[in-house]
Amino acid sequence: MASHFHRTRSILSSPSPRKADRPLRVALFSGNYDCVRDGANQALNKLVHHLESKHRATVRVYSPRARIPAFAAEGDIRAVRSLGLPGRPEYRLALGLPRATRADLDGFSPDIVHLSAPDWLGWQALGYARRMGIPAVASLHTRFETYADYYRLSFLRPVIERYLDRFYGRCDRILAPTRSIAEDLARVHGEDRVGIWGRGVDRARFHPALRSDAWRASHGYDGDDVVPLFFGRLVLEKGLDLFAETIASLRARGHRLRPLIVGEGPARGWLAQRLPNATFTGHLEGEELGRAIASADILVNPSVTEAFGNVNLEAMASGLCVVSANVPSASALVTHGRTGLLVDPTDAAAYADAVEQSIRQPHRRRWMSAMASAQADRYDWGEILSQVYRSYVDCLGDPPTSATAEELTSCAG
Repeated sequence: MASHFHRTRSILSSPSPRKADRPLRVALFSGNYDCVRDGANQALNKLVHHLESKHRATVRVYSPRARIPAFAAEGDIRAVRSLGLPGRPEYRLALGLPRATRADLDGFSPDIVHLSAPDWLGWQALGYARRMGIPAVASLHTRFETYADYYRLSFLRPVIERYLDRFYGRCDRILAPTRSIAEDLARVHGEDRVGIWGRGVDRARFHPALRSDAWRASHGYDGDDVVPLFFGRLVLEKGLDLFAETIASLRARGHRLRPLIVGEGPARGWLAQRLPNATFTGHLEGEELGRAIASADILVNPSVTEAFGNVNLEAMASGLCVVSANVPSASALVTHGRTGLLVDPTDAAAYADAVEQSIRQPHRRRWMSAMASAQADRYDWGEILSQVYRSYVDCLGDPPTSATAEELTSCAG
């Protein structure tokens, strides 16, 4: 997608030129930076580490903090006031941008404001950036408009969509995770203001070589068992109802399946009641996580809420056949019939048909798995994270320093 952003940037913000003798300063606003271990937070933490280590930027993160963080987070984090969400205390809702935080921002004097969530904190931080003439970059991580459908609030979806259009419409640059989402945003906000920030995969952690017959045996799987996998946070908006219905349909067709569930979340009990013979591993990390994923056979991913399919990419890298909802986050990664199978997002019978096809055609399943793993090699974190840095430099509109120019050249090559 061509970028002529510098011609439109001055309409929204007119920042003072950055001093070339100091590192780039980035104020990153997050809804739950270290409260929950999910794909969005992992990507943001990787970004902060990359900006500080590779590009020598100074990053200050403003986010709610958990009493016990979900993981050791990267960067200089400044807590903002927040409340736990009713029924979902692991998620925090920031109570805007208080005076003390504004004063901290004034002292930090950021060159770029990066907004990772369109929440109350993000909205007020966007207002701060507009008033101060600081370029505002927003990255899209979640399709929030889809959540209304899972919580029986579909009547609110048009309201949410209008709010999101207004939020992103006030930003200088919008970073979409896939080309199809970028094209949708460009139709509303203009091509010049939309860029792409994809996601990468850790090939040391997710690789077919980690598949383990011993691991399978220790969890009660025979060598010829075909193991369907659900991988991710156990929350209803991930499509757990469709996953359970798919397994039930396959069992009704005579397939003796015992699904593998990798992940943790508040809906674990709900899912366990519907799949009493499933294997639940809980939360896994590092090589243990990679071994579990690679030891399954078919990922079944009915989720439609992600802006980027991290789970799909990690399963592909691990050498699994992917059966996924046919939504932009999946179709950006999965080529139907070559690296996986895409189905109607709401049709449990279609999921069951695709999984059954993969079970009955083991040679084709293994071929698609090999193609998927090879394609995952294209998603290198270093190059992908540098896309964000290049967007920052583009937004500032001033010539990069010699050090920055050297970094950009090395990243491009």
